[in-house]
Amino acid sequence: MINILINGANGKMGRAIAKIIADNPDYNLKITARRDNNLREDGPFDMVIDFSLPEGAASAFETAKKNKAAFLTGTTNLPADFIEQLKAEKSIPVFYSPNVSIGVYLFTKLLKEADKLFAAYNKSMHEIHHDQKKDAPSGTAKSLAAAIDFPIEKITYERTGQVPGTHSVKFTSAYKDEEVTLTHRAVDRSLFAYSAIIIARWLARQKPGFYNMDNFAGGNK
Repeated sequence: MINILINGANGKMGRAIAKIIADNPDYNLKITARRDNNLREDGPFDMVIDFSLPEGAASAFETAKKNKAAFLTGTTNLPADFIEQLKAEKSIPVFYSPNVSIGVYLFTKLLKEADKLFAAYNKSMHEIHHDQKKDAPSGTAKSLAAAIDFPIEKITYERTGQVPGTHSVKFTSAYKDEEVTLTHRAVDRSLFAYSAIIIARWLARQKPGFYNMDNFAGGNK
């Protein structure tokens, strides 16, 4: 059994992860601690799963190191220097990705190939998220932009309704007589929670060090 501390327990992702774990005892995961702004429930834990804010992620990371627990974070817009700390960590297993969706990971791979095939075409990127999302562009959009060398300041975005997340990249020919659009659309937020749980179970088997989606995908071929 893997005992888990959820940091950001009152957030959408924290609640979704907790529900899936409670509904699936065969996953061998148990939530023994929860933390958020107005919540602190402590118990023994082997792993910290963090979906919060950058300052919350930094605090959760220190907690994980202090307790020699694995650390998984999908918190977006982390400062560059903190990401470097995660990458340099050697005492515990650490996993970081601004989007833990396995589908988004594969979508990124497709975008890289499309960027090569449509190298002479103009690119544009647009994203849509729910109206409660605080960061814009999102961490996912920034990650996709970095993958195809697209300027972050040119990403367009919408914040509306309850949209879990839609990201589109359009390749337009020089004469604007042809367009090719690739889109990833999250249909339900639960996909992120399920992906996080799958990754957490994998991370629990890893040696100390830094891991990301490339490592996870490579270890599950």
